[in-house]
Amino acid sequence: MLSQPIAELRNVTKRYGQVTAATGLTLAIAPGEFLSFLGPSGCGKTTALRMLAGFEQASEGEVLIDGQNANGLPAWKRPVNMVFQQYALFPHLSVAENVAYGLNQRRPKPSKAGVAASVEDALALVRLQGFGPRRIWEMSGGQQQRVALARAIVNRPKILLLDEPMAALDKKLRHDMQIELKALQRELGITFILVTHDQEEALSMSDRIVIMDHGRIAQVGTPEELYDAPASRYVADFVGRSNFIPARVTSAETGAILAEAAGGLQFVARGRAVEPGREVTLLLRPEEVKLAREGSGHAMEITHRIFLGEHTEYHLRSGAIGRLVAVMPRSADAADLSPGSRVQVSWRQGAAFILTD
Repeated sequence: MLSQPIAELRNVTKRYGQVTAATGLTLAIAPGEFLSFLGPSGCGKTTALRMLAGFEQASEGEVLIDGQNANGLPAWKRPVNMVFQQYALFPHLSVAENVAYGLNQRRPKPSKAGVAASVEDALALVRLQGFGPRRIWEMSGGQQQRVALARAIVNRPKILLLDEPMAALDKKLRHDMQIELKALQRELGITFILVTHDQEEALSMSDRIVIMDHGRIAQVGTPEELYDAPASRYVADFVGRSNFIPARVTSAETGAILAEAAGGLQFVARGRAVEPGREVTLLLRPEEVKLAREGSGHAMEITHRIFLGEHTEYHLRSGAIGRLVAVMPRSADAADLSPGSRVQVSWRQGAAFILTD
């Protein structure tokens, strides 16, 4: 347990009339942590963020900010700022005036010189030095996002909340901004809490990820923990690409779980030991699937070959285990492996992971 979390949810539930948007949320967030809420639309992730922000109040349970019970505390009294999906910038104000807006609402009001210096510092952090006089409508989408970030960090909040902040950006710019946002968080040293439905976004930036499912927390862990040892098929399917293979456990000795799929296909799997004879699902990530023209393995037919630049995706089919997806880096890709080809499919021992739900 964290000794002094910067924020906590303690058995928090949120209802809107007869609709329950979040149930029994319990979570401790460390100072300086980059945490992401990840899940599909309607899973409760934005509701959790809005309760931390103070835009919504919990129906049950406690929300704590910096050790203090924040139930009933309005957003403007919390040491928290938020970057919205649509940025919510004022089009009639300049970039500098947008960034200064929060500072100018303080009482007592800071000096003009102090505001100007803080604005320049904030713009420098997001690499917009000299852009202060410009109008918002003169800025690109990526630049507008940086203005929104500068406006949020200029007050030096203890927690910065980000609600799908990169949803409006194209893929390349989104990737670049992920790197910049993580670097900014490290430089500032404050807690960032992100809401996103984009698994790549969450995996690339987060110290920990909270997977949400129908208003509940399905699993909390580091990106590596969620990818390598998901708690359920739902988590496995949401974090990364997945092959799911029905199988039966034949031996469950410590450190070596043996399972058999259709057609007598044998797996040495990892995961929580379960009793022999139990029906399970094996998770096999596409990058673990190896293809070869000859040699030992399981014979399968290539049904589709999809070239994706840095890697190639193969869709495979066999009568025994159905369909599999394999991903091979371009350096290992063989152009003669075309649809209709018969190949030998293999994977390393321990590549498959036991799912028992």
